[in-house]
Amino acid sequence: MNDDAMKEREALAREILEKAPRLSVKDKFKFACHPGVPCFNACCGNVNITLTPLDVLRMSRRLNMSTSDFLAKYTFVPFSEDQKLPFVFLRMMDNDKKSCPFVKKDGCSVYSDRPWPCRMYPVGQAAPGDPGVQGEGFYFLMHEDHCKGYEEDREWTVAEWTENQGVGEYEEAGELFKKLLLHPYLSQKELDPARMEMFYMACYDLDKFRRFVFESPFLRRFKLEEGLEDKLRSDDIELMRFAFRWLRFAIFGEMTIEVNKELLSEREVELLKSKQNV
Repeated sequence: MNDDAMKEREALAREILEKAPRLSVKDKFKFACHPGVPCFNACCGNVNITLTPLDVLRMSRRLNMSTSDFLAKYTFVPFSEDQKLPFVFLRMMDNDKKSCPFVKKDGCSVYSDRPWPCRMYPVGQAAPGDPGVQGEGFYFLMHEDHCKGYEEDREWTVAEWTENQGVGEYEEAGELFKKLLLHPYLSQKELDPARMEMFYMACYDLDKFRRFVFESPFLRRFKLEEGLEDKLRSDDIELMRFAFRWLRFAIFGEMTIEVNKELLSEREVELLKSKQNV
């Protein structure tokens, strides 16, 4: 995705936020998507799908792949001059329809682990702190000309839709990730290439982050809570939570992890003191 495509996408998002009717969790709409709908699978191509850290984790596990292999095969990271963080997008197939690699004739082959945007569709969510959102967040509907799902009789409230789609499972990870994206540090400073790579690894490439924790001096330098080390070896969600904590320490200077000061060099002790005084 080049700079022009990124700007076009951002402009479209702003237009939706400005013009779309705002919905609460109690508001109703009619929609259904199934093989009998004439446009079935039509929305699964030629579209930019941003993946969250949990999307990458769940899809890679669904496919019995490491996060590193999944990222290399199925994703790309666009860059623009004003981009402050790396964002991961699903790589579409190189055909006329720019098809999603996981969509088959009878539907999505990774449906129970489908990405957040696919899970929410046709409902969109604008949360407090998002660009262009003033005050409280809201929901909205994404109407596309080709979509015939709105002609179905199935009625939902927004709350019923999000529950039916399993959105709740994503809420904790989404909130933790959002706190990173909206951290005040990023409005004041730009990340250098090394910190950009660190952010990418800790957020998206959790298998690589696990190797970083267990195959480097990491565990000698930091004191983890009792029982946490064992969880990090086997529990992917616990590892993700810890990776977000690590980024708050390593990039934003927050004392979210206890340091083993006895093993630090003089320079590292001074750096630690500077973090504590921020």
